[in-house]
Amino acid sequence: MSRVWRRPRPAAADRRTLAEGHRRALALGLALIAATTAGTGIRPALAQPPSARSAAAAAADPATAPLERRWRQLDQQLRLLDQLIPADSLPTSESATRLPSLPASLLAPNGAAQGALVPAAARPAAPLSLPDAADLRAGGIRSLSLEQAVALALRNSASVQAQRELVAAALAELQAALGTYWPRLVAEAGLGYDRSGSRTTAVQSSQAFNFGPLYNPGGPFYAPAGGSVASQEGTATLAAGLKLQQAVLDFARTPRIRAARARLEQQRAAYANDLRSLQLQVSESYYRLQQADQLVRIRDADVRNDLVILADALELKQAGLVPRLDVLRRRAIEADNQEQLIQALADRAVARRRLATLLNLPPGVTPSAGDPIRLQPRWPLDLEQSLLAAYRGNPELETVLAARAALAQERQEAVAALLPKLSLFAGAGASGSRDSLWGFQVSGGGCCNGSIVPESTSSGWDWSVGLTLNWLLFDAGTSLAQARALEWRERATTQFYAARRDEIRLRLEQAFFQHEASLAKLAAARRGVSAALEAYRDIRLRYKLGLSNEVDLSLTQDRLIRSLVQRLDATTGVNVTYAQLLRELLPVPRDPERPVPATLQLGLDDHQRSIR
Repeated sequence: MSRVWRRPRPAAADRRTLAEGHRRALALGLALIAATTAGTGIRPALAQPPSARSAAAAAADPATAPLERRWRQLDQQLRLLDQLIPADSLPTSESATRLPSLPASLLAPNGAAQGALVPAAARPAAPLSLPDAADLRAGGIRSLSLEQAVALALRNSASVQAQRELVAAALAELQAALGTYWPRLVAEAGLGYDRSGSRTTAVQSSQAFNFGPLYNPGGPFYAPAGGSVASQEGTATLAAGLKLQQAVLDFARTPRIRAARARLEQQRAAYANDLRSLQLQVSESYYRLQQADQLVRIRDADVRNDLVILADALELKQAGLVPRLDVLRRRAIEADNQEQLIQALADRAVARRRLATLLNLPPGVTPSAGDPIRLQPRWPLDLEQSLLAAYRGNPELETVLAARAALAQERQEAVAALLPKLSLFAGAGASGSRDSLWGFQVSGGGCCNGSIVPESTSSGWDWSVGLTLNWLLFDAGTSLAQARALEWRERATTQFYAARRDEIRLRLEQAFFQHEASLAKLAAARRGVSAALEAYRDIRLRYKLGLSNEVDLSLTQDRLIRSLVQRLDATTGVNVTYAQLLRELLPVPRDPERPVPATLQLGLDDHQRSIR
């Protein structure tokens, strides 16, 4: 039985290798044709069909006939390769070269600014309120500058406002502690009414005691056995007085006041540190938003350029000048760049919302960067000067020192609880009352005769002065245990200071080195962009003339896009690292009542003040 031999079908990897080899051979053949026709005044007819180009070339120069035959063989092999690849439904040229549709929910927060952000529209919502649907739709997208963003953050930030209120609370606590030096004067007053009833009964007659004829029967004070009398009484009382108390000797009072003053300094230093952190966060968020805006422009231009090249590839494919593989590869590149554009749009929407959160804007307002990207200058100080200036007057370190001082004073206060306390007291007052008797009922012959006043009033006054001594002799070690606990907390705070000191140095050195590196990378990125742009111009011209293929064009375009992104990243890195360095040396007030300047650069006078 005879067997029919069939040529095996190449694998996918083999087909790609074969297609790439064919394209290289085709490019070499076209280059040879161009080199052969150079200087003869003959223009290569690359836009003509294969038969037309072959006839024209053969008529023009018989020496090119072998090359044309080779080209026809390559073209046939490429057509066979297209037939080997499974059929795929490719979109038409018109539908493939349109801009892709994007989700409306993603396009809305990426819209253009509808105007500048005015201060009246930037007032934050009430702290305890929640937005409704109308609030979320109102406002729109508004542009603002970096300086305006910093000023709005300093005015609207909820965290900074909370820290201002904590400073006010610490000041009130200090004032309360200072009030213990003064005496306490207390006014007392009372008004009351008391009503009661009583019955008095004689168990024996008054005659049994032989008190005399007045207590015998018929006498005025005679009370027979079993005689009784009942009555009701009501008393209205009014009293008022003043009491004076003064701690003459209190060993815990002074440490308590010093601890309150240290807590106040701690909150003020924390407020200044929050100002530094907020300015860094706003500056960094604004720079990242500028980076996101520029990245969207780069990705959008990349996709639009992809669509132009894809349209050329589709036209060449329909004319039979390029294989279907080139179109598929071009569509894959366009889809990848479209994905990067979508991600860039999402990143910009997130960057806008992050800036809006820092500025505490109304729910419906979305900020947009209105400033163009401006490069910050080189940091004016060297590393050693920056470190020394960062350590002096640093509010982050002063916060730890103030907390340590407060713990030390609280420990002294705990120990002072075991010492005697001497206090002065004085008081004076007056009182008055009115008594009423009524409802007398006599039974059994009556009893207990005496003088009865139905209505009577009484008044009086009193005063007192003296000293009291309180001395805690035994509390089972409670005060000493509290003092030991505060001492351990004080030691822990000392270690916190060392950790913060090292963190500040690490942050500053990292920002300093990254700043220098970003400046160097920016210079290299600028050279890279210039070279990549010239290379892209050359490859575009060669591609239009048919002297280069789509692969070289795609690689050159990708190199140009990477160069643009690297230059953008380096520029943003310079600005962000400058803001990070400024955060460690930025002069800020510690009093919430003083205005806060929106400083974006370090002045030499600020440096001189910081190193004195």
